[in-house]
Amino acid sequence: MRATLEVADRIGPDADAPVADKAVATGALLVAERMTRRFGGLVANQDVCISLERGKLHALLGPNGAGKSTCINMLSGDLPPSEGTIRFMGRDITALSAAQRSQVGIGRSYQRTNIFPQFTVLENVRLAAQSRRQQPWRIFSRAMQQQWALQKARACIEEAGLGKRVDWTAGVLSHGEQRQLEIAMVLATDAQVLLLDEPLAGMGSDESAKMVEVLKRLRQTRAILLVEHDMDAVFAVADVITVMVNGQVLESGPPEQIKASVAVQQAYLGSEDSFHV
Repeated sequence: MRATLEVADRIGPDADAPVADKAVATGALLVAERMTRRFGGLVANQDVCISLERGKLHALLGPNGAGKSTCINMLSGDLPPSEGTIRFMGRDITALSAAQRSQVGIGRSYQRTNIFPQFTVLENVRLAAQSRRQQPWRIFSRAMQQQWALQKARACIEEAGLGKRVDWTAGVLSHGEQRQLEIAMVLATDAQVLLLDEPLAGMGSDESAKMVEVLKRLRQTRAILLVEHDMDAVFAVADVITVMVNGQVLESGPPEQIKASVAVQQAYLGSEDSFHV
């Protein structure tokens, strides 16, 4: 724990920080520069550059095998890049593990729901809140710690749109509600950057619509990277879209630019006539 806290302290803002933090000045929280990942002779990602800004939802699209999972795994710390630099609030975090990145404000959800089904919604989120190691409440009594964690959990549950399910057992929630619960758990860690891996997968139209509304609320105060196959949802909520093909960025820009791109139409689905939103 001490090592984690020391690392977190080193990457925090300081008075003699270099002025190279253009990303911070423009609102970018997480910036990846020329990220490359090799697995032996296979290049899964090559020279990927991506910038996640507070107040914007950045979608990552691409066909299967395009390198999206590798990209989000490097950003979250689950996979170290072979080359390149990752900065959070202007500080180099390339060498930090996923656990260390979580402590400094980068939250991640996965394709498979990661909850405690036997616990209530409130208990799941409370545990996530208490996992945050750098909290002022640690100097207070255990009772005060519990109270703080419960208040934090309830606020995150409301923000994730699950206020009416706070006392439900997580295992009886619908698939969509379980994904909302997982997001609430990420919020409870005070994440400023949300890396969401296919949060709408397996949802019906009603659940997808609810999740889109949740994402719209969350992006107001955070930076979000969304990896998703639901094209309608992506174009309904994204501010910026990056399209990857064969481990490289093909094009990046606002949704209108991506819709109109002949290169995206040809590369993403194979023909100009097959890319419809």
